[in-house]
Amino acid sequence: MMRRISAALQRWPAVDPLRSVSRKLTLFYASLFAVSATLMVGVAHVSIERYAEHIVGSEMEMGARVFDRITAMRYAQLGNAGQVLASDFGFRSAVATRDAPTIASSLDSLRRRRDLAQAFVVDLDGAVIGFDGALSAADRATVARAVRNGATQGLLPIGGQVYGATASPIRAPMTIGWVVFANPIDRAELAQLSSLSAIALQPRVVPAARLSADLRRPGAHVECVRDGERLLVQAAVIPSFGSSIPHALVLEYSLTDALAAYRPIFWLLLAAGLLGFIVAIFGSWRLAQRITRPIRSLDAAARAISAGDYTPVAITTRDELGTLAASFNRMVEDIDSREKRITHMAFHDSLTGLANRVLLKEQLGILLARPASDRRQALLFLDLDNFKSVNDTLGHPTGDALLCEIAARLSTAPGDKFVARLGGDEFAILLTEDARTLDRVANDLIAAVAEPCIVNGHRIVPGTSVGIALVGQDGTEVTTLLKNADLALYKAKSQGKGRHCYFEPAMDAAARARRQMELDLHDAVARGELFLMFQPLFNLAEARVSAFEALLRWNHPTRGLVSPLDFIPLAEETGLIVPIGEWVLREACRQAAAWPQPLRVAVNVSAVQFHVPGLNAIVLRALADAGLPAERLEIEITESFFIDNVEDTLAALHSLRAIGVRVALDDFGTGYSSLSYLRRFPFDKIKIDRSFILDLMTDKDASAIIRSITSLADALGMETTAEGVETEDQMEALRAQGCSQIQGFYFSRPLPSSEVSGFLEGMMEEQRAAA
Repeated sequence: MMRRISAALQRWPAVDPLRSVSRKLTLFYASLFAVSATLMVGVAHVSIERYAEHIVGSEMEMGARVFDRITAMRYAQLGNAGQVLASDFGFRSAVATRDAPTIASSLDSLRRRRDLAQAFVVDLDGAVIGFDGALSAADRATVARAVRNGATQGLLPIGGQVYGATASPIRAPMTIGWVVFANPIDRAELAQLSSLSAIALQPRVVPAARLSADLRRPGAHVECVRDGERLLVQAAVIPSFGSSIPHALVLEYSLTDALAAYRPIFWLLLAAGLLGFIVAIFGSWRLAQRITRPIRSLDAAARAISAGDYTPVAITTRDELGTLAASFNRMVEDIDSREKRITHMAFHDSLTGLANRVLLKEQLGILLARPASDRRQALLFLDLDNFKSVNDTLGHPTGDALLCEIAARLSTAPGDKFVARLGGDEFAILLTEDARTLDRVANDLIAAVAEPCIVNGHRIVPGTSVGIALVGQDGTEVTTLLKNADLALYKAKSQGKGRHCYFEPAMDAAARARRQMELDLHDAVARGELFLMFQPLFNLAEARVSAFEALLRWNHPTRGLVSPLDFIPLAEETGLIVPIGEWVLREACRQAAAWPQPLRVAVNVSAVQFHVPGLNAIVLRALADAGLPAERLEIEITESFFIDNVEDTLAALHSLRAIGVRVALDDFGTGYSSLSYLRRFPFDKIKIDRSFILDLMTDKDASAIIRSITSLADALGMETTAEGVETEDQMEALRAQGCSQIQGFYFSRPLPSSEVSGFLEGMMEEQRAAA
């Protein structure tokens, strides 16, 4: 521009010296203005370009952070869903028994409900169950290796697709597999990420090995030229799901497009330079001020945004800079809105809208940091009673609707409180005691929850139990309070549900002891600590031993003999009874096969073990491995087997009878429906509960009941066994009342397996001597 102005002035005609000075002054000032204008335009260009790069870089960083947060939230959602599924007893049982159809059905149902692309199980052998599509051996090995190495979340490239995946261990309680949930990181996912940005970012996921050295530096922005277009590029490495091939998120934005909006400003500056010397200089100064002031404001606002201050920029002009400022303010509002949404999602439950566990912990921390209040403050844990049956019978949508109804009831209950949903059917309430006592508050909450409601057309009568931990008294740390409130809730549910219970220090000790016993019981079979005792059953009519009952015992290395009343209920509750029960069946059959006489062996089967698919196969395998005829095995069950599903129980019993196994009804007379069970299933034997035998000699009613039971059994063609016989008078009374067999300390205490053969030989010698 300077050369064009100088050439034009040189072409002016020669005049007097004043005109020549004027020409020179004009040329000087024109040149000075041209230089000034050129410099000003150059400075403005550089400033705007740097500012645009800064804004684009900030938005890229914001986009990367948004991606990280959304990814973390989705991982958390997938992880929570995986933990819920992995803790489901039916699902764990299916995995433990390798029931592929059940596993696939559960995964398919969850995949549709959660809108998952992939949901599959990896067992301990590396087999993958439930993957939707083809999976190569290398991919299966990659997934198996990752979960064995402890991978829980990250990018997983399998099946020709890159997935965001989470893995949750399936424990029963030892790890028996992993459930993996995954969604693809495809163009649609990346397009959704791009839509969250105020600028048109172009995200893509590539192997990290393809990145240049500059892009591998954390937070680096690299400018490059592609097909004549200037681009600003940023990359961030994404954690991998145990894969040896890391990937990176690459964000691109066109600087050429970003700077195109500023071109009218440059032309405006050039036009202003032609107005003349004084006007041009003054105008250039004013223009510089006009340009730099909004830019400084935008720059200050951009710095404030990086610090978390979303104050909008004041708009003082209506030109391009004013438009840019307005656009900048809209971008700030959008970022602020997205930040608030993300924050709300991070601290609130997506189903009920209540606070989640994270926000509850934060509120607890604030409360604990304050000075102690004169009024008692408490943390209440609530758990819906029998909620699983609602999900199982009415479906998860109805279960979710019920959770929303309960959340509304808790939120609108009287009193100043903080309500949170911890997950599943668990809620927490943080409150300060008011005019009502905590006992009254807990009872009011139980009553509010117990009101019948109509959910999705179904009438439901919910119930809840409440555990209470006092702030300060029962814990001065967040984790301690949460744990103690949970222990109090567990105690309340164990006492019959529909009630509340305060935390007591003994609960913590009991929980630790119970957890230690669970850990010890987990390894008891492998360490050879479990063993069987055998108590003989004496046939009164034939005056001989007719069978032995296998009794499980645990010889703990430090505690000594542990009572079956302590460890068997724990094994049933944790699911350990399934592998332990299988071991008992195998061991009882193996030892019975070695006895010198072909006597029957009776084995108690837990209701938990009985309802696991494949019990028939376990029984047949135990008989085959031991070489024991099926008619020598007798399975003892109690009336509790019929509580959950009578039809399925009866079908399973008939299948056992079909293979030749005898079935006995144990503890007869202690339930409410014994006679109906006798009518619907032809048991081989009825075992009279020891509670009737204890009162036999002193209570006429007990004697009459036993006589009725033996008469009924004789009419139905069933044997009877009296348990707990300790005196000769009891034996003679039972013989007179028609009892078939007796069992108890009067005849013999339980014997170690090594003494069974000697006991039988001694009995044979006594019989020969008597003859």
